[in-house]
Formats: sequence, C-alpha cells, structure tokens
Amino acid sequence: MGQKVHPFGFRLGITKFWDSRWIFPDKKVYRAALINDIAIREGIMKKFAFAIVTRVEIERAINKVVVTIHAVKPGMIIGRGGKGLEDVKKFITGTLGKNYVDEQKLKIELHVEHVKKPYLSAYYVAQDIGNKLIRNLPHRLVVHQALDRVREAGGKGVKIQLGGRIRGATISRTEKYFEGTIPSSTIREDIDFASFPARTRSGYVGVKVWIAK
Repeated sequence: MGQKVHPFGFRLGITKFWDSRWIFPDKKVYRAALINDIAIREGIMKKFAFAIVTRVEIERAINKVVVTIHAVKPGMIIGRGGKGLEDVKKFITGTLGKNYVDEQKLKIELHVEHVKKPYLSAYYVAQDIGNKLIRNLPHRLVVHQALDRVREAGGKGVKIQLGGRIRGATISRTEKYFEGTIPSSTIREDIDFASFPARTRSGYVGVKVWIAK
C-alpha cells in the first residue's frame, strides 16, 4: 500500500506543512475559503508560468491574507518598481471578491521567495520534463538529463514515472526511472512529489517525480 499513498499527505504534520493555513473562529466559511485558495493557487501558477512558480502558500487570519509565492525567477513576478506585485494583488482581490475584501477590511500581504535549487523541486523537474516532451524531444534523453541534474543538485535519490502515449505510441504504457534511493515508507524522510500533464500532439503523457532531498 505504501506506493499508493501520496508522499506529501503521508507526511503532513510531521515533516510537511499545509500549503493553506487558516485561523478562523467560524467553520462555516471553510468551503468558500477552500475554493478561493484553489483558484488563487492555480491562477497564480498559470498567470506567472513564465517565472516558473513551484509552490504557493496561503495564510489566512481574521482580517489578513498572506500569500507566499515560491518561484525560480522571482524578479519576473516583482517587476520594475514592484509593479508586478500590484498585478498579483489585483488578481487575488478579484478572486476573493472586491466587495468581500472591502467588507471584511482584508489586508493582502505578498512575499516572493527565490527557489535557489530548482532541481530539488519536484514540480520544477516535472514541468521541465513535460515541456520538453511537448516539444517532441526524446523522452529517455530528457529523463536521464533530469536524473543527473537532480543528483548534481544534492538530491539523495530521484524517481521519474512517465505514463501515457509516450513518443506517440498507439498503446499507452508506463516507464519508471530510478537514481539513488527513495525511502517512500520512511515518514521522516524529506520527499518532494509532483505530477505534471504533458499534452503532446499524439496524446496525454503524465509525468510524476519523487525527489529525496
């Protein structure tokens, strides 16, 4: 059963922490807050894909929302004179609803963190592989380059799985590649996991990446 458990959820509260953290006296707003958080996270990752956003953390207090964006190219989000941050704030305000923000007198704070070692981020590696597959590069070459770069960045181990119509094959298949050790059942092990859809011309190829830091 170990391989079927999500590596992130398996370690929540022990070595991993929630991407959304709330302090609410009223549980009735849970559903709306959850939907808004998903919309904010997906919207930022899509809107600022050029800056390679790997993670978005959202903290909510009674009258404050703190959004932390982890990006490989943070300068492209901040923009000249911080103009980009104003665009992010407008997007968050629009997602939450301007009337709601004004009524609750919500203060929106933004933090942009630099991802210093992108090849230790599972999402970055999965996205990089997926984008190269879309450009029709040889999948084995792409995967082996990624394996080498993760180990060079200091990763203890890495596992990459491709599933779907690889290289335009008529029958879908799954291929797995390993380098180093991935102790997925060890709760104290710091394992990062991400999946990314590569929508190629011939069909969908799913990319999954596990990295033991």
